[in-house]
Amino acid sequence: MTRVRGIVAAALVVGLGAPASARPARQVAPVVATAPEAAVAVDKVQAFYAKVTHLTAAFQQAVTTATFADTRRSAGHVWIARPGKMRWDYDGKPRRGHVAVKRSVISNGTYLYVVEHDNKQVFKKDVKRDLMPAAISFLYGKGDLKTAFTPAIDTSGTYGTRTDVVLALTPKQPSAQFTALYLVVDPATYRVKESIVVDSSANVNHFTFDAPDTAAAVPDSLFEFDERGAAARYYKIHDADAEQAKAE
Repeated sequence: MTRVRGIVAAALVVGLGAPASARPARQVAPVVATAPEAAVAVDKVQAFYAKVTHLTAAFQQAVTTATFADTRRSAGHVWIARPGKMRWDYDGKPRRGHVAVKRSVISNGTYLYVVEHDNKQVFKKDVKRDLMPAAISFLYGKGDLKTAFTPAIDTSGTYGTRTDVVLALTPKQPSAQFTALYLVVDPATYRVKESIVVDSSANVNHFTFDAPDTAAAVPDSLFEFDERGAAARYYKIHDADAEQAKAE
């Protein structure tokens, strides 16, 4: 179940915007500015997303494991819509000029499905039971990051560029899934350009996003996995919540 939890964590903590220059993930003690300045920045970020109803983007993901100091990279496309709907399609290896979808993470706002196309498995999870609602709710103009996190301005230079605003968000309640959330913000619009999750083992999950589009229509069908549909009969569906409860 660790794998499913990791995928869910990655899916729920996201930022949307243009990518910054790639750089290796590294952990340093953050240099932070005053809390009032950070609180103002958080308010502006939430105000920006309060106006967004849907968007699409290409993404790149880099997951760095602290123990082995190795980084795994992946890419794909993401679609997000209110209320609480999202879809992540991860690209597989190109074959004969065609890139097939290797894995999909789909949420219709009630359930989240992790669909592994290669081995024909689906992990289903009730999103209401997840541990990070505040980390995603601001994307849909709801919730308050300052209620769940203590914000600071990170000036260490670890993430973003010199002109970016980098928010370091520390959860007020301990979380097994992450110890810090960094948001790299465009100072002109307060759109989130990158999001970085650091977990309790110092592993880093870093997303950047390319060509965000808030104008193109996003069909509701993208956010559904039909468990009784014709395609689903080829997949083994796991109830992640039930399996987790049984293991505990």
